[in-house]
Formats: sequence, C-alpha cells, structure tokens
Amino acid sequence: MIKTTELFSLENTLAKDFLASYEYPWQALKDIKDFIIQKGYSLDKDDFSEISPHVWIHKEAVIAPSAFIGPPCIIGKGTEVRHCAFIRGSALIGERCVIGNSTEIKNAIIFNCVQIPHYNYIGDSILGYKAHLGAGAVTSNVKSDKSLVKIKTEEKVIETGLKKFGAMIGDGVEVGCNSVLNPGSVIGKNTNIYPLSRVRGVIKENSIYKSEDNITEKR
Repeated sequence: MIKTTELFSLENTLAKDFLASYEYPWQALKDIKDFIIQKGYSLDKDDFSEISPHVWIHKEAVIAPSAFIGPPCIIGKGTEVRHCAFIRGSALIGERCVIGNSTEIKNAIIFNCVQIPHYNYIGDSILGYKAHLGAGAVTSNVKSDKSLVKIKTEEKVIETGLKKFGAMIGDGVEVGCNSVLNPGSVIGKNTNIYPLSRVRGVIKENSIYKSEDNITEKR
C-alpha cells in the first residue's frame, strides 16, 4: 500500500500522468517544481490567469488579499485560499480545496477536495483526494539529525535518497488536530489519525491510529 496507485486515485489531480510515471510517490518530490512550470504553460487561458510569472490561478478560485503565493504554483477551480496563507512555491493545489489561515505549503501536490484549514504546515508532501488535516496538524519534513529519510515496511527498508520528505497521505485520510507526521510517514487510504498523535513509518489503509502501540483496523 505504499505504491503511487495504491495510495491515490490519480484521476483527481492535474498531476495524474506525472505521478503515474513513478512507482513510489515520493520519487516525484524532486521534480514537482519543473512539472508545475511545464504544466502551467499548457493550461487553458480561458480558465486560468497567470497572475505573476509561473503562478496560475483558476478564475473561479477565491484568494484572500493577504495570502502569499510564490512561484511556481497552480491553484484549481473552486479552491479557497484564506487569510495569511503562505504558499511558498512548487505547489500544485487541486480543485475545491481549502487552504486555511496561516497554513504554509511548499513543494507539494494537493489533490482535489483536500482541506488544510487551520495553521498547518505541508512540506515535501503529497495529499490525496479528500484528505483532511485538523487544526495545527503538520508534516515534519527533515529529520533532527539531517540524515536521509528511509521508509520501513514490514518486508524491507527503502532508501529514498531524500533529505526532505514530509508525508504521503492517501485518499480520504483524516488527521486529527495538532498531530505531527514525522519525516517519511506514509498513511494508507481512509485512515483516521487521532488528535495529538506522533506518527512515523507506514500506516495501513483503513486503520484507526491512536498511538504507535494502538492501531486498529476499521470495521
């Protein structure tokens, strides 16, 4: 459940073909910036406005005047970017999303219908269709010892070669308030993370995560 097509329904993002070219979704992190720039050039000018170099906003998106949007960036139809959001760049944000007050995003792909509504940090991460982060939940993207991130599954350890790697959050995941997803976290589809959780490693789809020693399967 850590491969790209196992975590995400790719029809719910402009990055469908881009992500499909990678076996594991984190392999795409190093190429997000270049992809967004190339994708931006192909967008329909009847639908998108390039409000500044390499920043494309759908004409039906709602952007607060106080929000900062750095290049490159694409923001889709019906998405709301709220007061003081800080989109640092290399961000592809899908349709009908909510990017909340004081939320910070960099080097990330946000699928359609994702809600990141309050005081969240999303760095070097991919969030699947209808994922939701509660207030204050963050993706930590650099290990404290600055070593390269590894993915530990039940069968093997995968060397990512990445120093910066936040989280891969599958479709329909609910992350509770003030939770921290440690570098290299992979959360399977339709999983619920309890508030105030500290998550690391691979969490299976359809799980309820209460703590590292208390993970149950949904019924």
